[in-house]
Amino acid sequence: MSTDDKTQSVIGHIGELRKRLIRSLIVVAITSILAFVFYDWIFDILIFPVKGIELQAIELTEMLGAIMRVSLVCGIIVAIPWLTYELIMFVSPALTRREKKYVYLILPWIALMFAGGVAFSYFIIVPRMISFLLTFGSDIAATVPRIRDYISIVTRLLLTVGLIFEMPVLTTFLARIGVLKPQWLSGKRKIAIVLAFILAAIITPTIDPINQCLVALPMVVLYEMCIWLAKLVYKSGPAADTEAAQP
Repeated sequence: MSTDDKTQSVIGHIGELRKRLIRSLIVVAITSILAFVFYDWIFDILIFPVKGIELQAIELTEMLGAIMRVSLVCGIIVAIPWLTYELIMFVSPALTRREKKYVYLILPWIALMFAGGVAFSYFIIVPRMISFLLTFGSDIAATVPRIRDYISIVTRLLLTVGLIFEMPVLTTFLARIGVLKPQWLSGKRKIAIVLAFILAAIITPTIDPINQCLVALPMVVLYEMCIWLAKLVYKSGPAADTEAAQP
């Protein structure tokens, strides 16, 4: 391929990336606007796990900022299937026909696992974490959380845990096309366990070890699931080479 052809190819890829980014931003904007319309209903859902909680807004713009944050996060969550589709379509020219088939097969699982992570965070992690934060030191002073802090903590947890639950889907696909080896995952098990507890300490704003374990242990289980699924679907040797060579 000549230098001019390479330049045209790079320009074409950049143009394609820009087009898909613009479409993704438009979709996120639309879903965020829809979430803004129903923000009161969404707030009721976010507050529901912690029954009887009393929130306050101190600054004049605090409530507006909280509503905008909730609308944006909900917009991103709703747009996840479309964002995944745009990403897949961008990389699809580099995939073989068989690899594209695998991509389409995992699309429903991407949405399902993300929803599972959000549900786990919503029903298991959030109630216990907020309860701990409200009662810790309550014999000294009563805690009346700000709406901004509550929304920031809850939305960050929902989004982060939802994305973490995508690990098995991603590793299964990479192992199926021969990019990721199960042996490599098994060899990094100890590092993964340490990183799981470090990440749990970062995303849970509490010093309660039980809360941190509620986040870290599912990540460890998900990593073990990644190893098992990778061993189940991984192909190596001549058969894998033959499949990869198919257009």
